[in-house]
Amino acid sequence: MSSRRKKYKRQPQPPMPKKYCRFRKHGIKHVDFKDKDFLMKFINEQGKLLPRRLTGTSLKYQRKVNVAVKRARHLAILPFVADGLK
Repeated sequence: MSSRRKKYKRQPQPPMPKKYCRFRKHGIKHVDFKDKDFLMKFINEQGKLLPRRLTGTSLKYQRKVNVAVKRARHLAILPFVADGLK
């Protein structure tokens, strides 16, 4: 009594564009915590840091961005919690 199921093949997904580390692409070696507009690209509407899988940033620079955002928050350059940040 083996039940035979019909196996459906998945439709092939179109290839996603390759994510890149914008720091390596543009040759940026230092993340400046005073550059508010640049750090806003790594923060969502609620004020949370965006993960690497969404931004495409490498681990080395994601850590630097993390430290820079925390420093900017501590010096009141960026808000800790945002009500409609963008």
